Parts: sequence; C-alpha cells; structure tokens
Amino acid sequence: IEVLRSARPESRFLELVHRLDRDTSGLVMVAKKRSALRFLQDELRHKRIRKHYHALVSGHWSEAVKRVKAPLLRYEMPNGERRVKVDDAGKESLTLFRCLQRYEGYSLVEASPVTGRTHQIRVHCTCEGHPIAGDDKYMDDVSLKAFRAVGGQRLMLHARALEFSLPVTGEPMRLEAPYDDAFADVLKILEARNRNQ
Repeated sequence: IEVLRSARPESRFLELVHRLDRDTSGLVMVAKKRSALRFLQDELRHKRIRKHYHALVSGHWSEAVKRVKAPLLRYEMPNGERRVKVDDAGKESLTLFRCLQRYEGYSLVEASPVTGRTHQIRVHCTCEGHPIAGDDKYMDDVSLKAFRAVGGQRLMLHARALEFSLPVTGEPMRLEAPYDDAFADVLKILEARNRNQ
C-alpha cells in the first residue's frame, strides 16, 4: 500500500480493503474513498464478496472433496513464528474446492474461502493431505525439495478473482488477475511433463 500511495500522490485516500499472505500473488482491492472502504469491508464481513484462489497442491486432489469445514486455531512456535492448525478449540472455517487440472504429482485447484481465517486455504489443503506446493510452513521438507527440483520457487497460491456488487447501482462485478510469471512458468513445466508421458 505504501508503494501504491507513493506512486499516486494525487490520491488523498488509498486503503487496503483486505490482505493477502506475503507470498500470495494476485488480486487485492484498494479503496479510494473512506465510504467505499466501509462498504466493501462490510460486504466482506457479511460474506457477499466471493474470493476465488488458484492453488497448485501436491498429489491428486479427489473430485469428492468439494468442501473442507475444519476449525482453525492460531498458535506460536517456540521460535516465535505464528502458525495455524486444525483444532476443535479453533474458529469455524469453511473453504469450497474445485479441481481444475491434474499433473504428474500435482493438482491445480480453485479454493473459495467462505470464512476468512489466517492461512485458511493453506491449512485446509494440508489437512486433506495436499499441501500447497512451495509452502515452507505447511509442506514437508522432502515434498518442498521435490517441488524446487521442478523449478518451483514460491508458494503456489494466487488470488485469481473477486466477485461483488458495486455500491449504489448494485451492478455485479467480477475482477480477475492473470498468473504472474513464476506461477505460470511452473504450470508450463508441469503441462510439458504431462504431454511427454
């Protein structure tokens, strides 16, 4: 947000409507007016803004897994790092899933969080046995090393689309963000491997 503010000094008000994890690429909303910020945050709170993420996960995602409802609890590691785990004492969390493509050893899924918990998609994928590729918090070291061997350098989680209604007019909007080069390059490598089998 600071980079955006310095690039647009004529804009008197710029505020993030929501956040992404540091390693997640893709679409993020920025409000240019306080009234828009309040409206959009209220829409998020009432689950009227639909978020769609694309994630490359390890293994073959089952068509049967369309929703993961598992309570999430934030905790701190001995070294001070914050993490999240599935725990009955945690907050109710729900993510909807759809498998988009399968590759050798990986699946591309669309994840649509209904609730908005920290690391929700990452932990819900992991609890299904399919951590997100490149996730150095929730993926085991062997799988992480195998992902690096195919050219993966980052967390393969991308905020792909947002669906919402405009204030005042109620006009429906769908915004999409293309993959960045790092995400797209890994998918190209995996597609080439699929073709060569």
